[in-house]
This record gives sequence, structure tokens and C-alpha cells, in this order.
Amino acid sequence: MELRTHRDVALSISGLSKCYQIARLNDKEGPAPRGFLDRLGFGANRHRTTREPFWALRDVSLEIPWGEVVGVVGRNGAGKSTLLKILSRITEPTAGRVDVYGRIGSLLEVGTGFHPELTGRENIYLNGQILGMRRREIDHAFDAIVDFSEIEGFLDTPVKRYSSGMYVRLAFAVATHLQPEILIIDEVLAVGDAAFQRKCVARMVDVARSGRSVLFVSHNMAVVKELCRSAVLLDHGRVVRQGSLDEALAAYLGSSTDDRREFPPGTPVRSAYARQEDDVVRLYVEVDAGRPLATPNLGFVISDHLGSPVCGTNPVVNRSAFPVRPVGRGTITATLTSPRLLDGTYQVSLWLDDGSEMLFHEKHCVRFDVRGMARPLQLDPKDVGWIEPECRFDFAGAN
Repeated sequence: MELRTHRDVALSISGLSKCYQIARLNDKEGPAPRGFLDRLGFGANRHRTTREPFWALRDVSLEIPWGEVVGVVGRNGAGKSTLLKILSRITEPTAGRVDVYGRIGSLLEVGTGFHPELTGRENIYLNGQILGMRRREIDHAFDAIVDFSEIEGFLDTPVKRYSSGMYVRLAFAVATHLQPEILIIDEVLAVGDAAFQRKCVARMVDVARSGRSVLFVSHNMAVVKELCRSAVLLDHGRVVRQGSLDEALAAYLGSSTDDRREFPPGTPVRSAYARQEDDVVRLYVEVDAGRPLATPNLGFVISDHLGSPVCGTNPVVNRSAFPVRPVGRGTITATLTSPRLLDGTYQVSLWLDDGSEMLFHEKHCVRFDVRGMARPLQLDPKDVGWIEPECRFDFAGAN
């Protein structure tokens, strides 16, 4: 076995595991004893709960080399975010070891790393101090951070008043300009606009070229392919594949198609699956909202195998008459008759709201295959897109 040193490896992960205790309803033991909540009228339907172990990560071993952008891919619940939180020292592992050979800068979910009561200016200096930088080092990077984030007019405003887009702009600028040797990014770029995302991708390429390492989680496979040279595929908390980007993405995109997705108890969407039926695609969503929804709105977006949106709709946009009665528990079926999809693997993102409150939202949670729905084309769909457009050509003039 080849011996590696910290000159070769930025992160070394050995046997990493993380276990959470999840509360489950136990109907067999009957209702919980009557107490304070029962006397207030809130506890009539409560049941005893038991705690069961849930392993978010199991025996993960990886090495992340210096100067490389590594993608971390996998389905929702695969353990990606848990891994990055452990590496960022936000969460303690249950077992295993992580050796870090440099300063880590993390950009996780919106809200992590900034103090909401402090201004943007103050948070820049706070983050620099957390990274162990001296005042003059932060001063040297300050103008570049402000220029990249494009929020100069709000620099002395508390960040709790920032929009999510402004927050991400500043957080990304701070994370990439304060010279961390290892940069960890988890899906936050989806908040920004397209122009800013392109700017961020170019910045991450510059970070990697400078000899630093980037660990990048995203459901957008097009960005992963543009940015990363290698990838790690996680499934149910375990490493399925590490190495070649093409091999990892092929394994990821080729797994679990045409399957029913089950969601945890207590979520208003219990299960969902999609499939091609002759010349249409049908999406079946089992709903258990716990109460009748007077104005339910089930929306979906179909994306291609790289995560780029192809089409999407909901009853409000589509001016559908659904539903004719309040929905509480049952199955909602959406039938897509047009456009015709070309052969390939697709992903579905779902959301459910009641007209005023978002009840459920999960990206790329269902997959399905399409074969022979559109007329055969002589061109590769990857060159012309993933739908068959309806188009008529007319000509007027002299022959």
C-alpha cells in the first residue's frame, strides 16, 4: 500500500459513522398517559414514542487530494450534508476519524456561519478571525469580498435583514476570498441567480487552480460536470463509488429508476413515483396532510439526468379545476401529455402547499425512464435537448 503524506492529501477520513436517535410512534402501546397537554386539548391523539437508531453515515473512508474539486453526489438522505457538517466541525461523529491538513472554509445551508445581529462588514471580520487570520490579512481581502458579493450598499446593515440571495452572495465571497485551504460547499448556489452561479463556478475553479481543495455537493449534475474532476457517490450513508466523475455519475444516474419513493412518517407527502404509460407520463403522489386542505396546490418540475429543468407546472399555473373538494388523505395523479419527452432518465422535484404555507418541498426525489415516447430522432438528445417541440415552418417569397 502506498504511503501518503499531508502533502498529497487535504482530508483523510477513516471509518466515519454518525448515528441519530429518531423518535417513532408506537401505536401498539396505546395512547400516552393523560397530562398537561391533554388538559389543554392538544394531547388527545398522542401516542407513546420509541427511539430507534438511524445511521446517517456508516464506515465512510475517503481521501481528498490537494488541488482537486471533488463532487459529492447521492439521493436525498444519502448522508451528504451530514458528512460535510462533520468535516466542518458542526456535528460530532459517532465513530471514526477525520484528519484535516489545512484551514477549512464552509458554506453550508443559508444561515450558517454569520451572526444575524452583526452587519455584513462585521461578519466579514468575524469569519476571518474564526479562520485564524490576522486583521491585516482580512483588510487585504476586504475589497475583493465586497466587490464579488455586489452588496456594497448594504454592507453596514445587519445580515438578518438580507434576502437569501444577498446572504449567499456575501457568504460565498467570504468563504472563497479569506484563503481557506479546503473549501466545503453544500448546495447553496441554488439560491443565487444564473449569472451569479456562473461567477461562483469560475471562482471555485480559480480556488482549485491555486492548489486548494473543494468538496462540492449539488443536485445539479450539469454544474458538477463543469466543476469537478472526480466524485464520491453516497447511498444510505455508505460510499458506493469514488474516483472517476463519469463512472460515479453513471452509477448515480443508473440507480433507482422507476421506483416508489417513501417519505418519513409525519410528512404530508407519504410516497411518490412516476412512470411512462404509452405516450404520457403519470406522477402518483400519496398525500396524508393530517387535515383537509381547502386549496391544495401540488407542483412538480421534471429535470433531465443532469438536474437541469425540462418542464414543470401546478394546478394554479395550469388553471386546472383540481381539486373539486378539500384534500386531506389520498392519491393525487398528474398526467403529462405534452411535451413529448425524448428517451432518457428524468428526475422530479415536488412541492405541496395549501395556498398560504409550504407544506412539503424536495428536489429530485423521484426518477423515471422514458423510452419511445417521442418519434425517433436522428440527432442525439444531448445535442438538441430533451423534449420534442411542436413546430411549423412556413415560407413566403420567390422560389
